[in-house]
Amino acid sequence: MAKTSSKKSSSNKETTALFKRLGLRDVNAGVFCGEWLGSGKAMESVSPIDGTILGTIRSGTAGEYEKCVERAQAAFQQWQLVPAPKRGEIIRQLGNALRDAKKDLGRLVTLEAGKILPEGEGEVQEMIDICDFAVGLSRQLYGLTIASERPQHRMMEQWHPLGVVGIISAFNFPVAVWAWNSALATVCGDSTIWKPSEQTPLTAIATIKIAEKVCRANNVDPAIFSLIIGDREVVGERMVNDKRLPLISATGSTRMGRYVAEKVMQRLGKVLLELGGNNAIIVAPSADLKLATRAILFGAVGTAGQRCTTTRRVFVHQSVEKELTNRLIAAYKQVPIGNPVDPKTLIGPLVNLQSVESMQSALAELRAEGGEILYGGERLNGKAFPGGRYVTPCIARAKANFKIVHEETFAPILYVISYKTLDEAIAWQNAVPQGLSSAIFTNELRESEKFLSSCGSDCGIANVNIGTSGAEIGGAFGGEKDTGGGRESGSDAWKNYMRRQTVTINFSTQLPLAQGIQFGDAV
Repeated sequence: MAKTSSKKSSSNKETTALFKRLGLRDVNAGVFCGEWLGSGKAMESVSPIDGTILGTIRSGTAGEYEKCVERAQAAFQQWQLVPAPKRGEIIRQLGNALRDAKKDLGRLVTLEAGKILPEGEGEVQEMIDICDFAVGLSRQLYGLTIASERPQHRMMEQWHPLGVVGIISAFNFPVAVWAWNSALATVCGDSTIWKPSEQTPLTAIATIKIAEKVCRANNVDPAIFSLIIGDREVVGERMVNDKRLPLISATGSTRMGRYVAEKVMQRLGKVLLELGGNNAIIVAPSADLKLATRAILFGAVGTAGQRCTTTRRVFVHQSVEKELTNRLIAAYKQVPIGNPVDPKTLIGPLVNLQSVESMQSALAELRAEGGEILYGGERLNGKAFPGGRYVTPCIARAKANFKIVHEETFAPILYVISYKTLDEAIAWQNAVPQGLSSAIFTNELRESEKFLSSCGSDCGIANVNIGTSGAEIGGAFGGEKDTGGGRESGSDAWKNYMRRQTVTINFSTQLPLAQGIQFGDAV
């Protein structure tokens, strides 16, 4: 059995003080559009740590959604006129404000999403990093000069702000996804409307309160950072069908992404989708097994297996399968499970009871298909594990063609699959519907180069001797196939949030026509 940590979660006194520093109350308005509103049904934020209620949120109504869009549109009309470097200055200040609030906001992420403290603070650090990145981009929104085929003509492309950007985020990165989108959208001249996960509303409110202070200190309309908390019917459906929102950036399940894409494309809007991942690591005969074990452990159990980049499959060469499996089981046994507020804990709870049930159903299907559980997979109960959301991370032996192996179960299940040839392993890796992150551990140049070639990994992210989790904001993040094809961050991700325009300037006294057409003296 894995080691466990049983330190009790934050006391009510500590939480009350934390809420006060972040501007939160027992009952919180869930709509912001330059003013705080919320007259819809009450929603409760439940901590996955122990099932206690953290606070109540007054959600938005249909009328308040309309007010959000109208205010965001009005804010955009003014914001797009601000020079991009000055827009970057606001984001610089936002990054500094997040630095000041890093420990508090990170702790709130832990309380509401169940992440361990280093992951909670790490998520806020990602927000800070993308703000720094966006500040640099605010001076690099480049177009191109293009050679014209017509004499004394100049062609160029330029980029203009897009409008009001809708952001739909998931519980597992309750604040970072907002920052990845809004920091870039804001320096591009857009305003944003954010629909956070209903499971993590307090972190969203606290984040927008920080952004609001920065805007007011600079006499900027804070409606550029609008927020509306509500369910699918009241908020989600309106956002995806709203022509006033030219771009919807949505993070979540593939099923959700398909629906969003269909609705937005019906109105010929733009979508940026970050969806499911079924990420694999190939461990070759020459691999450094100590390095591979460390990467697999972090990738598979980090955030209790609830990352889109979680390592879910390991293809290990048959010559090193036994040794790697033994190393992984030994490592898993040493991982402390328990209250994520305890600094010693490395695995906290799953986000809700449904996630626990989904994990158990997946393991039952694995057994039915002939798989074998090598370690873990149990529910954990008792005083150290209140609320019923804790599990032991699981290592299972499987085959590449198992149906359950091709599905993404958002829980800490790792499928270990033996292979004979690299071509076989690559084919198996690519055989699943998802295409987000991938990795190979090898010390052979030919193997690594083949994995990175056009006939290698089909994922949006491909790594060598580093795991599937932990992408940096300097590289484009996203994947292919059922992952949705979207890209966030990276060198040119800002183009998602702008509209492209081709310009031709004639500085001659003639008007040469396209395709060599001649009107003679008729005109």
